[in-house]
Amino acid sequence: MKAAVLVFPGSNCDRDCKVAVEVTTGAQVSMVWHQDTSLPAGLDLIVVPGGFSYGDYLRCGAMASLSPVMAEVVKAAQRGVSVVGICNGFQILCEAGLLPGALMRNAGLKYVCKPIELTIENRNTRFTSAYGDKASVWMTQGNGDGNFFADSETLKAIEDNHQVVFRYVENPNGSVNNIAGIMNAEGNVLGMMPHPDRAFEPALGSADGAPLFHSLMRVLQAA
Repeated sequence: MKAAVLVFPGSNCDRDCKVAVEVTTGAQVSMVWHQDTSLPAGLDLIVVPGGFSYGDYLRCGAMASLSPVMAEVVKAAQRGVSVVGICNGFQILCEAGLLPGALMRNAGLKYVCKPIELTIENRNTRFTSAYGDKASVWMTQGNGDGNFFADSETLKAIEDNHQVVFRYVENPNGSVNNIAGIMNAEGNVLGMMPHPDRAFEPALGSADGAPLFHSLMRVLQAA
């Protein structure tokens, strides 16, 4: 696997994502600065990491979505390259138009940082095939703007198309329909608020994030 992790001013999980992908898949991972106008050739995976891009000023992810590198991410996604946005990365993908809906302030108006249980809603994706029959997983939540919202028409389309990948067992932020992670209609772009990069080996308290990256390896092996 050949992967890239984007780096924005304010990113704080970029290295976490790099290590998680390297350890779980053995991939060659490049760090790509947000001002770059090209991506490494032959990428199989692009990770948009968590953190506080541009200090979360204006609106979370809004400024980062306009960084030069994002135009190339959009093109890569349209070609079918796998893209994973985690936490702030989820916000950026929504702001860039790669995923439907938006992330708003948590319903309780407080930053939530704790282990969180998720149900796997769709196992038939390139991101979840390695989970097998596992009913639920544990990862780490860390956000103040993780409240997923979509209008009724968009929400119906997401649900009808089976684009919800993860749901919260106990909703920590008010997300509509307990949504914790969604993919695009084409199935190659995933956005999620919980952090698989903070849960990829037992020493971190959970290894439940690792199968997400293992699933992406299966895509390559089957190609």
